[in-house]
Amino acid sequence: MKTTASKKPRAKAAKKSAPGAQIAVIGGGPAGLMAAEVMAAAGLAVTVFERMPSLGRKLLMAGRGGLNLTHSEPLERFRARYGAAEPWMTPLLDAFSPQDLIAWCEGLGQETFVGTSGRVFPKAMKASPLLRAWLARLDSLGVHFKTRAEWTGWDLAGGLSFADASPVDAPAVVLALGGASWPRLGSDGRWTALLPDIDIAPLRASNCGFAVAWSDIFRAKHGGAPLKRIAMTVGNQRVRGEAVVTSAGIEGGAVYALSAPAREKIAQQGVAVLYIDLLPDVTGEALAEKLGAGRGGDTLSNILRKRANLPPVAVGLVQEALHAGETKSLAELIKGVPVRLTAPFDIDRAISTAGGIALSEIDERLMLKKRPGVFVCGEMLDWEAPTGGYLLQGCMATGAAAGRGVIDSLKK
Repeated sequence: MKTTASKKPRAKAAKKSAPGAQIAVIGGGPAGLMAAEVMAAAGLAVTVFERMPSLGRKLLMAGRGGLNLTHSEPLERFRARYGAAEPWMTPLLDAFSPQDLIAWCEGLGQETFVGTSGRVFPKAMKASPLLRAWLARLDSLGVHFKTRAEWTGWDLAGGLSFADASPVDAPAVVLALGGASWPRLGSDGRWTALLPDIDIAPLRASNCGFAVAWSDIFRAKHGGAPLKRIAMTVGNQRVRGEAVVTSAGIEGGAVYALSAPAREKIAQQGVAVLYIDLLPDVTGEALAEKLGAGRGGDTLSNILRKRANLPPVAVGLVQEALHAGETKSLAELIKGVPVRLTAPFDIDRAISTAGGIALSEIDERLMLKKRPGVFVCGEMLDWEAPTGGYLLQGCMATGAAAGRGVIDSLKK
């Protein structure tokens, strides 16, 4: 998928009237709005249809935590965050890179900064100013918006059908209907039933927490406790970060980063074992030396607290493992206490979703092979990425690619 810098979205000073039939964008989230901007900047007439009363609701929700736009790490490492989707995402990310996203954001008057973790945020630390500026730019480009417009498929004549509205004819359509997480914000995954001829991988929770069968004592004492400065491992994947023990299981940034391998292991084996290194900066040998002396009348919890400097929740995790029959030494448990994950949390609690339209169903322009003139982008496609800016970047990059695909197809 080749592009040039001139094809990237740019701000326009004056409102323009775009003649001709309206290109339809179904979905008013980041991917759909980016597709609309790319097409409108190229002079196409565009209408965005959104079934909710307002646009960009999930973007606004993401902004409550600071709106992590993208990440500042080298592009080669950035691309690798997309896992199995890296090969086909690479040209899209090259065409609309993290630097392009930062420049786009600042072009809307929203300055950015790089946090200590390398993540990129707007200085306003919220989404509402960015969304307002974006919608104003789209309006200046002549983009029309129709909210409370629920797409229901196609009519017999090939027009776009909407609940409680007349069919719409469009020379091209961009579908940007999202995944199935946070359905109250607009993306509920019901679109899968409207594409019965398309191969769609089941939508599953991603960047989610997992259920754990804690003992009643542990749940009562430690539900809601944070786990800080830890490392977690599932299979051969290891991450450092933080997490939170809940009454139902465990969640948080480090858990989300391992949600894909954990989810797959549960699907294959019925359970995934998460190993938590409670002291990743201390070697096993050093721990063994600290813990090697006799108890001297101290309880196990006091030994773990005094000699290993473990917080109460970490002590509880070690005790949970011992009560479950673990025979490893204390030092070994501290460096890798096992936690059995039995199921992902419900998809409506997940940050994002995996699954979606199979890549075999689209061409290099993100057009459905079985439905010429219909393009797809965002979480509708079968890809996933961890939190840290990769999700929004992926949605924006695929939205821009779908917009360019429409422009290219209409030229031909």
